[in-house]
Amino acid sequence: MRLEGKVAIVTGAASGFGEGIARRFAAEGAAVIVADIADDAGEAVAVSLRENGAKAQFVHADVTASDQVSAMVECAGSKFGGLDILVNNAGMPQRNQPALDVDEATFDAIFAVNCKSIYLGAIHGVPAMRERGGGVILNIASSAAIRPRPGLVWYNGSKGAAMTLTKAMAIEFATDKIRVNALCPVAGDTPMLAEFLGGEVTNEIYSSFVSTVPLGRLSTPRDLANAALFLCSDEAEFMTGVALEVDGGRCI
Repeated sequence: MRLEGKVAIVTGAASGFGEGIARRFAAEGAAVIVADIADDAGEAVAVSLRENGAKAQFVHADVTASDQVSAMVECAGSKFGGLDILVNNAGMPQRNQPALDVDEATFDAIFAVNCKSIYLGAIHGVPAMRERGGGVILNIASSAAIRPRPGLVWYNGSKGAAMTLTKAMAIEFATDKIRVNALCPVAGDTPMLAEFLGGEVTNEIYSSFVSTVPLGRLSTPRDLANAALFLCSDEAEFMTGVALEVDGGRCI
């Protein structure tokens, strides 16, 4: 049990990478706050975790709203006694299209979900971690932050910001014994994939994208969960400011 006694919040945990991380953390002994805006799916994940003997609670949380992020952190304290791990996984994709075709409202939403959420997570989460004598923040960035491609300009930028925020936060909070790292996955078979591929996933488009990954497949929730578990466990106690590529070699 590598996370025995730890309390973790995973945002965007109702599906995809977030669900995979929440399930792996619970299996390793953590009490998990399953945070998402998808109430039914999020509650179903929390119920499933409890049925398997884990401590879990669903919380409706819009990660762009300060009051809801505050309530999410407060729930970790009231339900499980504190906060040790915050995984900022909730994200918003950009439909693959020319940069100048993206409207301002979509741009604002991308940066609110992918960047402002990290700010709000720190504002409300760091004080709770200080009370515990330290903690871990894990930001889910993207291979797009390292190897940006045409058609996803503003998404690329938001994930680049997430990676730089990770490194800056790692320095800022090191004296608090709070480690801050990031994961950089390639796309996976999640609800976001269609947007990244232009709105439609045909066999031809899918195969063409997979061919750009040297190991020959996309990221899976298990891939992300395994990497997240390592970086959030005591096994990585001397690692901070790391942006770990979980991408099958796409960024090479």
